[in-house]
Amino acid sequence: MKILITDYDFPDLALEQALYQAAGVEVVTAQCRSEDDVIAAADGCDGLLVQYAPVNSKVFAACPQIRIVSRYGAGFDTINTADAKRHGVWVANSPDYGVGEVATHALAMALSLLRHLPWYDRDIRNGTWNFGSPGRMERVSDMTLGILGLGRIGKRMAHIGRNSFRRVIACDPYIIDGDFPAYVERVSQQELFAQSDALSLHVPLNDETRNIVNASMLSLMKPGSVLVNTARGGLVRLDDLLAALDAGRLDGAALDVLPMEPPEMDAAILRHPRIVLTPHAAFYSTLAEKELRRKAAQNLVDWMRHGRPSYVVVEGQNGAS
Repeated sequence: MKILITDYDFPDLALEQALYQAAGVEVVTAQCRSEDDVIAAADGCDGLLVQYAPVNSKVFAACPQIRIVSRYGAGFDTINTADAKRHGVWVANSPDYGVGEVATHALAMALSLLRHLPWYDRDIRNGTWNFGSPGRMERVSDMTLGILGLGRIGKRMAHIGRNSFRRVIACDPYIIDGDFPAYVERVSQQELFAQSDALSLHVPLNDETRNIVNASMLSLMKPGSVLVNTARGGLVRLDDLLAALDAGRLDGAALDVLPMEPPEMDAAILRHPRIVLTPHAAFYSTLAEKELRRKAAQNLVDWMRHGRPSYVVVEGQNGAS
């Protein structure tokens, strides 16, 4: 078996290369940014291990020998799953790494905004030492934490956030009532936006959720509320978010993910004083990174040995030859 690691932003690939060497798998590496890059690098490869490179029907048509694509991460929006299904290609991911890290990062972002930590830091560095410099501040224990998407990470966010907030509410039409924890109140999407003091996003990016945070939904939010996104950049229409912040509808926003990563240096999002940014780092801890890489890489070995990966997103037509 021969596989292509299409792209990566890790310091090295020693973990993956050791795993594949032990399994007798040939590996080639690249830093693909386009479908054409993937096609050029994937000559003779049976499978792809992908981080951000786009993979779709153009790739599958040009490289019909590819039978499996595994992605670093829980999300798989860089892989067109409908195209993969049409071409009989397996798609796999690594959905259960870093759950605690992402939830903790999201909660830290929410509390940082609500307690005005970034504004205090900025003011002190600019010569202002005053507890009231960022403006009015309410008590977090009187507030409502809202969660959009109650999957693995959303549930963990609810669990660790319930001791800080008076109330935890969530919206997820794909989770049955019995899977809502007893301490989480189920609400509609409109109620979620209207009632949350801190709203945290934990849904995948797809046609249903793209730009789900837009001017219409933001207009429902309480004055002084905050938004946290550690899920996917495409969930938020940035121009609408900036307008809501400028209008005073939101007190602040914390974004770990953006539609374009990294952003252009002249992007308005970098200059706004009420936005806190981190570099798609919510998943990160030393152990979580290793778990992510091992599970994503192991999918291809499992497919080779057993005819299917451990974490199936799309079932392909054929196993390994």
